[in-house]
Amino acid sequence: MTPSQARKLFKDQGIKYILAQFVDIHGSAKAKAVPVEHLDMVLSDGAGFAGFALWGFGMGPHGPDYMAVGDLDTLQPIPWMPGFARMCTWGHVNGKPYAYDSRTALRMQLDKLARKGLTLYTGIEPEFMLLRRTPDGGVEPADSSDALEKPCYDYKGLARQAGFLERLVDSVRAVGIDVYQIDHEDANGQFEVNFTYGDAMASADRLVFLKMAASEIANQMGLVASFMPKPFSNRTGTGAHFHVSIGDDKHPNLFRDDKDKRGLGLSRMGYHFLGGLLAHARGLTALCAPTVNSYKRLVVGRALSGATWAPAYITYGDNNRTCMVRVPYGRLELRLPDGSTNPYLATIGILAAGMDGVERKLDPGEPNNTNLYEWSHDELRNAGIGVLPQNLNESLDALEADTVLMEALGQDLGAEFLKLKRMEWVEYQRHVSTWEVERYLEFF
Repeated sequence: MTPSQARKLFKDQGIKYILAQFVDIHGSAKAKAVPVEHLDMVLSDGAGFAGFALWGFGMGPHGPDYMAVGDLDTLQPIPWMPGFARMCTWGHVNGKPYAYDSRTALRMQLDKLARKGLTLYTGIEPEFMLLRRTPDGGVEPADSSDALEKPCYDYKGLARQAGFLERLVDSVRAVGIDVYQIDHEDANGQFEVNFTYGDAMASADRLVFLKMAASEIANQMGLVASFMPKPFSNRTGTGAHFHVSIGDDKHPNLFRDDKDKRGLGLSRMGYHFLGGLLAHARGLTALCAPTVNSYKRLVVGRALSGATWAPAYITYGDNNRTCMVRVPYGRLELRLPDGSTNPYLATIGILAAGMDGVERKLDPGEPNNTNLYEWSHDELRNAGIGVLPQNLNESLDALEADTVLMEALGQDLGAEFLKLKRMEWVEYQRHVSTWEVERYLEFF
């Protein structure tokens, strides 16, 4: 899109303001509204922000302004905010790309891949829970009749939230995000809205836009759309599975090989990339499951429906959803990320881990197609199958020790992520929960 085409869009659709939008280190959308008459300013100098006011931008109150420079190719109207358009931005400080901006950091890694003639493609499967607040300040599924023990794919659960889902899907499809299926997921009040895969940057941008849409449309209806990994201890957690492949100018999917003797349709490159994901799994977990709450999802155990559907084991399988990676013929599905992940950081980690496997020709071993939830610790150990980190601090230790992932993040961004997430862990460790009070108040 050119500036003149953008101005025509503003005129034709009655757009008065541009949201110069980016995410903080947690992946939360941030923005400033700029009148369309100042488009040139956003595209040149950028919209200015006080960097100290933002999570994870490495600034003190004495630091320079963070400038969000518009990426005109991402300009799109915001259907649920008439008169507004959204434009993703590139972070700059003192006129140079800023290493703490996760979108800029991802571009650096994708450019490095592009110099090899390769493009990373991702398809993200966002799940969320549609909730309502209760009089006592808690939350519950928005539809009180959505109470089945096994509600996955339930028609009634889907039909009774059709109004919200239709508004959400219409909004993102109106700006070219091709939603191809919607379903009620395995937890009460949980839904998944799948959009078509694309190049990795576009997929990350689209996920952020969809989360913005879901949150605000729900709010307008008096509801809450939550991407929290595990809001209910007895229900399935909320994932954001990444489907991954790599292509070049001649081959749209270099991971696919119909001659694969294992019948998974994977090429040597696909297997090596897979080997990298498994080799860096523990550090990668910190980027894909970046909150204290994430580790209430990545556990072995039962949910109300009978299974958590979350990975816990560092291995792969054909159609095995107890594994960290599933292979749906000719591509990889990384089941590790959850709804709290910053998609730009997760993509950096996935790309770095996978390409390390390609460069070192790592062998992922044989697939595992058994129910690993039923295996004992001894059986897992004897089979050489590792367990994913079981808390945030454990995954942060693994990330800090993983030189490949830390180098891909960059020294500044990597250190900032570790600092803030270790602060989160310390705060959690010091928090006295209701469970503790109820258990110990008069116990002794």
